[in-house]
Amino acid sequence: MTTAPPRFELAHLAHAELLTPDLEGSLWFFTELLGMRETARHQDSVYLRCYEDPYHHSLKLTAADHAGPGTLGWRTTSADALERRAAALDAAGLGRGWTTGDIGVGRTFAFDTPDGHAMELVWDVEKYVAPPELRSPILTRRSRRPLQGLPPRRMDHVNLMASDVTAQKELLEQTLGFETRERVIDAAGGGTEIGAWMSVNNLGHEMAVMLDQTGSRGRLHHLAFWYGVPQHNTDAAELCREYGIQIEAGPDVHGITQGAFLYVFEPGGNRIELFGNSGILQFEPDHETVTWDLGDFDTALAIGGATLPVETYFVYGTPVNAGQEKLVRSVPSR
Repeated sequence: MTTAPPRFELAHLAHAELLTPDLEGSLWFFTELLGMRETARHQDSVYLRCYEDPYHHSLKLTAADHAGPGTLGWRTTSADALERRAAALDAAGLGRGWTTGDIGVGRTFAFDTPDGHAMELVWDVEKYVAPPELRSPILTRRSRRPLQGLPPRRMDHVNLMASDVTAQKELLEQTLGFETRERVIDAAGGGTEIGAWMSVNNLGHEMAVMLDQTGSRGRLHHLAFWYGVPQHNTDAAELCREYGIQIEAGPDVHGITQGAFLYVFEPGGNRIELFGNSGILQFEPDHETVTWDLGDFDTALAIGGATLPVETYFVYGTPVNAGQEKLVRSVPSR
């Protein structure tokens, strides 16, 4: 089988799985505090969606003995694109083969990134159809806006930690057509890439890869959900403060991607970003990667000067390394 150029063969991040040692607490966070709706349960997993997510679910919470990423699912732009990208991944030695899918998800091709993050490609998905009581008169909205929580509209992006940013970035560019929109290098340290912000569509990024300062492999930095209104990040910060959810940083706006951020830790220990605006939308077909140096990092991290604590932001990820367990203490006040 010949492989076509990968650009535009992936559509977007379709679903993500989070592992949690506190399924009840995590479920409370996503349904009561954020207002996501449950669509199914199976064995040790609960399936959830935001009110404008297009498919059966965007988030799968799975009970486990540790926090961390499960499988991240990317939808291709066609059935043929799925076959071509699967072949490219196999040729790169990353493929794990075909699966029969999951609830709301058809046949998938499973693979691992060079750093060991589990992912899958899918074309056939179940598009969400709201029951009568949840149908919105706004016909472009998949379901009514929830009356509880401060609901995000959809899942937005994922940020992964990697032991080698360049290796991860280049394989994703070559096999799946990700474009690197922005990156950070350490010029004084020989030009090592510290981070890369990548996309397969017009969003400023749908996946970021940051250097894991601990040298660990396959960890999650954060999963992000989109509000579209920066004020909601301030409102969410008040709710988190009142209900015992640990705030790490924000609200503020990153220089990188110009995204409005609020970072919190859900009760299972995973870092969640609440994304208050669209950030940069990229429409240039010949856009050139923007390179930041560590010397510009203050503006890159937070235009408004918010502090991103070094004891957590650059070293804490899930699964949690030994000795980091006490850094996060989100205990919901229900």
